[in-house]
Amino acid sequence: MEKKYVGSCHCGAVCFEAVIDLSAGTFKCNCEMCTKTRLWGAQVKPGTFRLLAGEADLIDYQPDNIHHVFCRHCGVRPFAWGDDPKLGGKFYVARVYCLEGVDLDELVNAPITYYDGRHDNYESPPAETRHL
Repeated sequence: MEKKYVGSCHCGAVCFEAVIDLSAGTFKCNCEMCTKTRLWGAQVKPGTFRLLAGEADLIDYQPDNIHHVFCRHCGVRPFAWGDDPKLGGKFYVARVYCLEGVDLDELVNAPITYYDGRHDNYESPPAETRHL
């Protein structure tokens, strides 16, 4: 079921809202960036994401086609965004750990999709997922 969530970084300087259906599933990726930052993400449709505060407090790190943004004060990465035709066009990713009011039962019972970003193979899961 879709629900509007508010999310933020640790210090609260960056705040956003997004409509997300956590029961539809979340994802984890094994690329170097996602593994090192322990991404557990939920896809957000572009029309349902809104930055509420902190645009000037964001640092944009873009080693690939995704904008990995983080708060310049506390270093937390509350969301990411990109625009890639292979991934369906413009998209946002909310980090589930940064969302307020998440029903933990809904989160842990929802399916998790695993992406093999380390090998640029987003159509198949990686051989190993236990560490994600």
